[in-house]
Amino acid sequence: MKNNLTGDELLKILEALSNPYRLHIIAMLRQEKKYVSQLARELGISRPLLYLHLQRLEDANLVNGYHEISDNGKAMKYYEINPFSIELNEDLIAKAASSLTVRNQLQ
Repeated sequence: MKNNLTGDELLKILEALSNPYRLHIIAMLRQEKKYVSQLARELGISRPLLYLHLQRLEDANLVNGYHEISDNGKAMKYYEINPFSIELNEDLIAKAASSLTVRNQLQ
């Protein structure tokens, strides 16, 4: 992940990380890639709900999903973490705020 985030990119990342399930997903994928059914079982949530959370993380470029074919020929959707590091401080926020394009949220 690039170091010079725009305001919109920073907001997307912070919004993606503002949910307990998504924090757990990041923690789980930190260890190893996992397929959707495995993640859903370990989190104790349905696959449709999991997909909503994964989509938010993918939109923020925090995780990446891809298909692999298992030994028995079944297509399986795996997710892995995109390594990232964000030093959240007042300088980053000031730079990000100056580049925000989402003005309607400020009102």
